[in-house]
Amino acid sequence: MKAYVFPGQGSQFVGMGKDLYEQHQTAKELFEKANDILGFRITDVMFSGTDEELKQTKVTQPAIFLHSVIQAAVAQDFAPEMVAGHSLGEFSALVANKVLAFEDALRLVSKRALAMQKACEEQPSTMAAILGLEDEKVEQICAEVEDVVVAANYNCPGQLVISGSIKGVEEACERMKAAGAKRALVLPVGGAFHSPLMKSAEAELEEAIKATEFKEGICPVYQNVDAKPHTDPKEIQENLIRQLTAPVRWTQSVQQMIADGATLFVECGPGKVLQGLVKKIDKNAETSQVG
Repeated sequence: MKAYVFPGQGSQFVGMGKDLYEQHQTAKELFEKANDILGFRITDVMFSGTDEELKQTKVTQPAIFLHSVIQAAVAQDFAPEMVAGHSLGEFSALVANKVLAFEDALRLVSKRALAMQKACEEQPSTMAAILGLEDEKVEQICAEVEDVVVAANYNCPGQLVISGSIKGVEEACERMKAAGAKRALVLPVGGAFHSPLMKSAEAELEEAIKATEFKEGICPVYQNVDAKPHTDPKEIQENLIRQLTAPVRWTQSVQQMIADGATLFVECGPGKVLQGLVKKIDKNAETSQVG
């Protein structure tokens, strides 16, 4: 079975999507529609901007979303039997799977980016990558720290990202190193994504998500919050609301897709990050880039 997977924040690069725009009329039309919806020419930043411009919150998330969704739209043999997206990538997966309309999802992604940025400004916070510890040990240490710090991204075995207050993350990193972590590295991110500190952003996004039409998809979507397959529009909607404050269970999602028959994971979007993670989760899994 063929599973399509969609990347999240961090996979952006200057020049992304330019080839799609120049080679496909459908892509050009979708990019121009996105420029109109967003109220600025995101294509100018994507195709020929600077790294700094591309890192702006209002640009990064819509840019990755657009690249992923448009790449899927012009792919010749796009025929998913299951889909999943890493954090932001879940929105791309839902469009490719016909659950969300392109325009609706782009508006949600833009609102999500701005709401997350606002939450970060309200309360300085951060994230850190923990390498070489069991998930259970990371969870245990986080629970022992008094300040807010939680497991946020289960990327692959031995690679987990924690999220929380600056003090909480720094203390947790020291404890992780003492417990034998190979690395405990604070990440250059804007804030504590996928943690309770995103509650204000979740509340802001909830209203918009509830006002958006969700349809039954063409195949199951394996969602971040529980790593389980979903086809019911109401369930998908509820899980998407919870996503901002809940951890990204990527390891468990990939394992569940394999258990349910996935034999090939096709990454759709910029970069090859997810292909690498899939291989670390199961070295026998076959991966490729969308063509």
